[in-house]
Amino acid sequence: MTVLVTGGAGYIGSHMAHALVDRGEDVMVLDNLSTGKEWVVPQEASLLVGDVGDADLLADIFDTHDIDSVIHFAGSISVPESVEKPLAYYDNNTCRTRTLIEAVARASVKRVIFSSTAAVYGIPEKFPVSEEALPNPITPYGRSKLMSEWMLQDTARAHGLRYVALRYFNVAGADPRGRTGQCTENTTHLIKVACQVALGLREKMLVFGDDYDTPDGTCVRDFIHVVDLISAHLKALDHLRAGGEGGVFNCGYGHGHTVREVIDTVKKVSGVDFPVEVAPRRPGDLPAMVAAVDKLRDTLGWEPEMDDLEEIVASTLAWERHLQRHTPKDAA
Repeated sequence: MTVLVTGGAGYIGSHMAHALVDRGEDVMVLDNLSTGKEWVVPQEASLLVGDVGDADLLADIFDTHDIDSVIHFAGSISVPESVEKPLAYYDNNTCRTRTLIEAVARASVKRVIFSSTAAVYGIPEKFPVSEEALPNPITPYGRSKLMSEWMLQDTARAHGLRYVALRYFNVAGADPRGRTGQCTENTTHLIKVACQVALGLREKMLVFGDDYDTPDGTCVRDFIHVVDLISAHLKALDHLRAGGEGGVFNCGYGHGHTVREVIDTVKKVSGVDFPVEVAPRRPGDLPAMVAAVDKLRDTLGWEPEMDDLEEIVASTLAWERHLQRHTPKDAA
């Protein structure tokens, strides 16, 4: 039986592919390589270069391979970009996911794990935010992901599909074995950007707004190490295979750090006191976003192993240094 990982050449998807291979799973990666990198896909996995919105290609995959489960990462992830290019986000995140779900239903595949986001909550009334909070996304990115959750929910009712939608908070860090990490050019991920500034890869660090109602005026985010996030996916897969009920689950640590705290930690771990400037707030940014993770712990039996900001920063720095030394030409 094969696990199909869409977007498996991307940041989180490649970590998923490695984790599945590590435990002996047969893995197929589907990625159009628009942002993903072929060289981060484990050699033991089969890579098919193609688009998750290609219905004919999906039909061929499900007809010719014994797909046990689908883990769907393929999509666009930038909140500010989604505000500027909403139709592109509805196309890539919603329409193409609908094509995948239809192919899954036609092939009678019974298990799907979906990469969702805390952006579906919009501006919660209280923190930490639980899965019981009413979704009210305020950006096209969040709306595009919530629409996909709804499609999965409705398809599950109609076709016997069981699914888990994991709502990510802020994912950071890299594979401790140095096999993969965040490779996206011009990324907006805070910890990666700060590490690049510390290593001289960017001129300066921008803080987007310092007048929020938070302890130091900068945004508060719940940062989860990618290794712990992938652990949640493995727990979800095992849960579904054992016949467990699906649903939505937050993925975070249940506590947050301000932007300034993150920057100070990067300075401490790197030993570099790099320049920081305050810039205007960005559209779609929330003052704070922290997860309630009781459901993930209680239902899936998940426990974090890398809940330490310095450890997250250290693994990101190690990956950035690795990229400086060893990045293949196609990653430039």
